[in-house]
Amino acid sequence: MPDTTCHMSISLDGFVAGPDQGREHPLGRRGIELHGWHIGDERTTANDETAAGWLMRPRGAYVMGRNMFGPIRGEWEDDWRGWWGDEPPYHAPVFVLTHHAHEPIEMKGGTTFHFVTDGFDSAYAQALETAGEDGVDIAGGASTVRQALVAGVIDELTLDIAPVLLGSGERIFDGVDSFGFEPVEVLHSPLATHIRYRRTS
Repeated sequence: MPDTTCHMSISLDGFVAGPDQGREHPLGRRGIELHGWHIGDERTTANDETAAGWLMRPRGAYVMGRNMFGPIRGEWEDDWRGWWGDEPPYHAPVFVLTHHAHEPIEMKGGTTFHFVTDGFDSAYAQALETAGEDGVDIAGGASTVRQALVAGVIDELTLDIAPVLLGSGERIFDGVDSFGFEPVEVLHSPLATHIRYRRTS
């Protein structure tokens, strides 16, 4: 079976997003500081470029949470179509976890957002069926990654550990009882330590 992957930037104190996520702060307050290694900081190195290649490798389908898709909570409002403009970077079906039904949204470049109201297992099963041999990526955010870790479906987990302390925000390991991964590749830069883990159990 093709691999299921997940790639997350994380602070030294374990947060993948800062507090107060919303339209003004999509990654929470100071959350953007976790991502300098791939969004144009002048200190980026060849190792950051390699890690960015891991992040952007094409996948057959994606699973993400509603908080990652956008800032709207509760019932849907206006014509929100994601943070990424008319052509999102996924170029494949994306299954969005939500409690509120929504018709699929077809975007340029092959991305279609499908909204799944019956939980992570259903979204993941649909993504697997759709992806075929191209594999699935768990795109985030924190709650979705936690559910994937608890379900034991991630084969390869990459963490970009930024030398940043956020103090509060969203964690991915709360409620995860065992790790079950070993490091297989480590790259360093001034902006992050990139660790690629493979599942061992």
